[in-house]
Amino acid sequence: MTQQQHTPLSSKQVADYLQQHPEFFNEHLQLLEYMTIPHPSGEAISLVSKQLEIFRSKHRELENQLNALVEIARENDIAFNHMHHLTLALLDAGNLEEAIANLNHVFTEYFLTDFVAIRIIARGEHAALSHLFIDPGDPQLKHFDQILSHNQAKCGRPTLAQAKMLFGEAATEVGSCAIIPMAFTQLEGLIAIGSRQDKRFHYSMGSLFLTQISEIIGTRLISLLQSQ
Repeated sequence: MTQQQHTPLSSKQVADYLQQHPEFFNEHLQLLEYMTIPHPSGEAISLVSKQLEIFRSKHRELENQLNALVEIARENDIAFNHMHHLTLALLDAGNLEEAIANLNHVFTEYFLTDFVAIRIIARGEHAALSHLFIDPGDPQLKHFDQILSHNQAKCGRPTLAQAKMLFGEAATEVGSCAIIPMAFTQLEGLIAIGSRQDKRFHYSMGSLFLTQISEIIGTRLISLLQSQ
């Protein structure tokens, strides 16, 4: 009688079997003593050591992910707190002049900015706040055409012309700023918050938070303008 020959198992078949039977080594612990796995250093290590190394690597990865999530939550909490102060400051203002004064305080105190500018694009009818308004036909507005037409905030270093229109004599001190358009049916304008630091408002910053600032400020200013 001819002895039956067995076809050797391929490495894939072995791998598939072990994946389908993860308890295999629990039932054959003695095999672990004879199995070694190549290490990047060139030395062979046991399967148990390799598993321990993998577990430690995964633990570090999960720990890093957790730290990143904690940091994001912390930043979101800070942002929420800043928006809360901003909203309360605007609601506390009884007129346009108080609103601008409160905005200057909140941006300086909580958002840690060095410069603040609010410009409403309209013919100003309030002599005491004439600096707040800019005529729709003012040629200086051409420097903000792209920002206004796209209705999207821009962060980074402003051009000298932009900085002069927004911050006046302090223009050359501005290292970076966020220019936020206000585009509402009843109101069009610009909000600018600047810093002496070049990287305080980086061009890669997200615009969602800045857009929310614009919506809160714009909504309140519309109400105050209508009540003047």
